[in-house]
This record gives sequence, C-alpha cells and structure tokens, in this order.
Amino acid sequence: MKLSHLDAAGRARMVDVADKAITVRTATAEGAIRMSAEAYRLVTEQAVVKGDVLAVSQVAGTMAAKRTAELIPLCHPVGLDHVEVEATLDETLPGVRVRAAAKAVGRTGVEMEALSAVSVALLTVYDMVKAVDRGMEILSVRLLEKTGGTRGDWRRNATRDD
Repeated sequence: MKLSHLDAAGRARMVDVADKAITVRTATAEGAIRMSAEAYRLVTEQAVVKGDVLAVSQVAGTMAAKRTAELIPLCHPVGLDHVEVEATLDETLPGVRVRAAAKAVGRTGVEMEALSAVSVALLTVYDMVKAVDRGMEILSVRLLEKTGGTRGDWRRNATRDD
C-alpha cells in the first residue's frame, strides 16, 4: 500500500483532499490510565488538589480534538460538528477509562481528532494526579471505529487486537 502523505521523492506532505467527496465522518477512540489505589481513592472522592479530575480531563479532551491540526503536522484542520469525551472510573484497573467520539461533515476523517481527545484527556489525568502517583501508566490508546470516506467504514475486531 502506498502512503498518501509521501510525495514521489519520499518527502512528507499534506494530502490534497480537494477532490474528495464531502461526507459525514465519525470516529471513536478509547484509552485508559492505571494508577495506585491511593490515587484512585482520591479521584473517586474528588479529593485531588487540582480539582475534579474527570470533569477537567473531559474538557481537556474536547479542547484537544479542536486543536488536533495544530499538534499533528500533516493533519488537516477539520470543522468538527460534534465531540464527546467521557471519562469514567474503573475500579478493576484501578484508574480511569476515556472514550471520545468525533463527527464532522467534510473531505477527511476525524480519527486523529478522536485519538487526540483521548490522549490529552489521559495526559490531563496524569498531570492532575502525578503529585500522588508518578508511576501511572497510560494504556491502549486506540481507534475503535471510523465511518465515512472512500475507503468505507472500519471497526476494530473484538476477537483480536488489530
């Protein structure tokens, strides 16, 4: 498969999407952060000095989705129509799981926006809780599904890790 972001000489370039059809594009991504039992307790009790970890991480994820093209060099600016970021406690980790969905009507997909939202939301959790647990681990940031575009829809196969 030829990579569309490389020119004939192998130099990186922004892909020309001017001739692509305008369609509804969606993407969903997820990730998690594992933390110590003490850090998890503080998050669940909303006792972290910096504030409400789940609420702030959700806002940070939304902001990141909107600024993705400023962070990823060859990513097109996308006029997002919807972003939803959900951060939830997961006692089994223990830690926080983040899921983000992005939607736009345009010529290019929103996978990077969903992935950026998850990544920055998780980094925000780390930032807010690091005084208690510097050993937190960010886990499995990945795309779950994308719809729209000429290559069609894609969904992660639940029976294997793509």
